[in-house]
Amino acid sequence: MNNVVTPPTPVNEPILGYLPGSKERSELKAELKAQERQIIEIPCIINGEEVFTGDVVEQVMPHDHSHVIARVHMAGEKEVNDAINAALDAHKMWSTMPWESRCAIFLKASEMLAGPRRAEINASTMLNQSKTCHQAEIDSACELIDFWRFNSDYCRQIYEDLQPPVSPSSMWNSSEVRPLEGFVFSVTPFNFSSIAANLPSSAAIMGNTGVWKPSRNSYVSNYRLMKLMMDAGLPGGVINFIPGKASVVGDICMSHSELAGVHFTGSTAVFRKLWKDVANNLENLRSYPRIVGETGGKDFIVAHPDCDRRALLVAMLRGSFEFQGQKCSAASRAYVPQSVWDAIKEDYCDEVSKITMGDPRDFSNFMSAVIDRKSFDNITGYIDRAKADSGCEIVTGGGYDDSKGYFIEPTTIICKDSRYESMSEEIFGPVLSVHVYPDNDFERILEVCDTTSEYALTGSIFAKDRRHIETALAALRFSAGNFYINDKPTGAVVGQQPFGGARGSGTNDKAGSPLNLLRWVSPRSIKETFAPPHDWGYGFLN
Repeated sequence: MNNVVTPPTPVNEPILGYLPGSKERSELKAELKAQERQIIEIPCIINGEEVFTGDVVEQVMPHDHSHVIARVHMAGEKEVNDAINAALDAHKMWSTMPWESRCAIFLKASEMLAGPRRAEINASTMLNQSKTCHQAEIDSACELIDFWRFNSDYCRQIYEDLQPPVSPSSMWNSSEVRPLEGFVFSVTPFNFSSIAANLPSSAAIMGNTGVWKPSRNSYVSNYRLMKLMMDAGLPGGVINFIPGKASVVGDICMSHSELAGVHFTGSTAVFRKLWKDVANNLENLRSYPRIVGETGGKDFIVAHPDCDRRALLVAMLRGSFEFQGQKCSAASRAYVPQSVWDAIKEDYCDEVSKITMGDPRDFSNFMSAVIDRKSFDNITGYIDRAKADSGCEIVTGGGYDDSKGYFIEPTTIICKDSRYESMSEEIFGPVLSVHVYPDNDFERILEVCDTTSEYALTGSIFAKDRRHIETALAALRFSAGNFYINDKPTGAVVGQQPFGGARGSGTNDKAGSPLNLLRWVSPRSIKETFAPPHDWGYGFLN
């Protein structure tokens, strides 16, 4: 009897509450205290070995930018080339390893993260990226655990489902699920530790090896995740961790003849440049690289006059201001009927005024600091211009302070112009722009929503009558890759709402589903003929 190997059935990791007196709260508090006292040395990791280059930059806490938490050794040309060579050298070993064995590594990593390493990774995300305990928990613990569990099962499905369904008696048809030929270059963002680890590991699960360039603003949490994967048994060379400048790491990787794929999450402008770089270098590449990207968003909430007003209020607040609005899915524009705004304005402003902001180590804070000086200046520029514009009214927030950390108040701008810059451009901060429209203009405002922004990542509709929901679903069919009905446009769960958008928001290859993993394989169809013909002629020739 043949053994059928099936990985454990994936389930979503339960979210811990960190309530006062809970075990997880005390463990996390202790870990935060231990890590805040450390200044760790972060090397490059090439072929499983730590490489200290001596070209050091410091990593600080965004909420306390005088507090150094790491000294990061940046890669130069030699380290980048060594990382590419290590990935290429490891390719045969890793790509021929049984898929079950590859998945076992990441399933082990998921259990380590769910248990003994949970506080470590969550604490590093809180300190490095200024996330509250809840935002860290749903990101660097639960979502990443889910990615590793579900991707392992998606891997199984792909190996099983890509087999041809029919083989006549005279032949045997089969399909070999091969990885890409070359190396995969993963470029990851600061805002989600889960995405940072998922981009290189999802390609690796399917047998690929590669180079991982982490964001300059998340070296600490990303390094700890790299170490976690190694501790789970990841062989050297499969994923090579290369902190460094984009002008060094990116230019070398993107021009290399063995570039097989790009797995990217970040800004639309950078992704477009990477795509151009690939196109301009095609004649020097062995293969046409797979290009997978999730980029910007200008995510919306549209309310119908007949909607659950309290649910709308909560969605606007949570969707816009959790993690300081630094989510590609964050609600950053809302279209609210006049009657609804008149009814909720006072309560909305009152609720936003209750938001507490400060150090994430204080668990009473709902918000913390934005990631760095560049982000702070960009966001406050939008706020200052709105203050000076007669067509705008700031009804919450508007203040900011960078003396200790990069703090910006949760800001709400009422915009007379439905296409004002803050209604159409990605800000990536705690700023919600609201356009109040006449109650009888619902269908027109759907068209405005669809055509105002270049992005199409997430969005939501608030309405009670199903007819109005269906109207919005049709009008906004291509406006968002993830669409929510009577809910905030954030919080996609692996295995439940595969994530990604189109237009200027990316290639919509749906992280958290088999669709993404399919991008990292290059199947080979094999036909074995048992009775090959011995006569070249055909009957019609007679």
